[in-house]
Order: sequence, then C-alpha cells, then structure tokens
Amino acid sequence: MAYRVLVADDEPKVVAMLRSFLERRGYEVSCACDGPEAVEKAKTLPDLILLDINMPRMDGIEVCRAIRDRVTCPILFLTARDGDEDKVESFASGGDDYIVKPFSLAELGARIEAHLRRDRRSRDIQRKVFGDITVDYSAREVTVRGERLSFNRKDFDIIKLLSLNRGQVFHRAKIYDRVWGLDGDGDDSVIMEHIRTIRLTFAKAGCENCIETVWGIGYKWIG
Repeated sequence: MAYRVLVADDEPKVVAMLRSFLERRGYEVSCACDGPEAVEKAKTLPDLILLDINMPRMDGIEVCRAIRDRVTCPILFLTARDGDEDKVESFASGGDDYIVKPFSLAELGARIEAHLRRDRRSRDIQRKVFGDITVDYSAREVTVRGERLSFNRKDFDIIKLLSLNRGQVFHRAKIYDRVWGLDGDGDDSVIMEHIRTIRLTFAKAGCENCIETVWGIGYKWIG
C-alpha cells in the first residue's frame, strides 16, 4: 500500500511540483491551499504532512498545533524563514523537521523516506513497564497506574529514546539529532522545554522524576 502524503502550501507552482515529484515516487498525494483546508484534510490521517508555514487564514504553526493531538504522523515544515526563533517555534508546535525554501527535491525525498522508516519502526516495538509507568511504544501511549497521560509527538519520542536506553546519558544535541532526524548541533532550548513539559506531566500524575539531568551533558532515564 502506498504511503499517503498531505501537501499544504498556498503556492500553486510549489504544490504542483511537489505533487508530481511525490507521485513519481509512488506516494498518494492530497493537497490543501490554506490552513483550514489543511486541518480538514488532516482528518484523513495521512502518513506524512508537508506543511508550509506562511499560509492564509491560518498559518502552518497554528495548523500543527490544531492537529497534533490527533495526528501522530511526521510533519515536515516547508518555509522561506530560517531564523532560530522560527525553528524553535516550529518544533515546539509539534513539527518533526524544518526545510528551508528553496530546497533540493532529492534531499526532501530522502528526508521523507527517513521519517517514514523511523515512524514504521516505532510501531513495531511493544511496551515496557517502569514501576507505575507503562510506555506502550506501538500505541505511542504512556500510562501511570492505568491512567493515560497526554504527551505530544515530540514529548513521546524523547520518552521513547530515553526509556529504551535506560541509564544511558544523552547529550542534548544527540537527543535533537535522534528525535528530529537532523544533523548538526541540537537546539538546547527546544530540548529543555520538552523535558520540562514531560517532567511536569509525570509530576501531576504523582510520579517521581524519571528523567535525571546530568549537568553539563544532558539527560538519562532513571524510571
């Protein structure tokens, strides 16, 4: 069965180019030309979303926030904006990758394939129990004493990485690289914000801290 990709961009030439490129690679493609249409078409639960940031009526950041709780597929932002603040906001909203226009179609294709492979592998793993905490990797759910906790996609991916490698210390840059699938230095502010959110959610559920900070290096799972 072909993977289904949603392309959301308000530039007709970009949409036509991406549709042609993706269909030649065997993907099923649906398209949206503005934010509300992207939200509506995301209800079909595509396997991957290419999301332009600068769209009318509702920008890509707003779209990502609106759909992230019910859409678990990879979301790749396409944008002409390459400032650090834009990248941080995109990842914090639930995005998985950030691709600056103009981009190479070959690189885009490689990133799409990498995200789909990673997403497929994540669904093949079962679950682990850490005291009161159960992490179901195939269902992408975390429960505490049977009660399901609410984590966005990136929060869960960080929990998965750390919990599958209990006791191993991961530098912030390595977490960024492994979770976002990007090369180079990780963005400390993004990782720190996600760790803060994860800890707060566990604390509200009555759990002791299961992620330890290794000062000057990064984090490890101690649950």
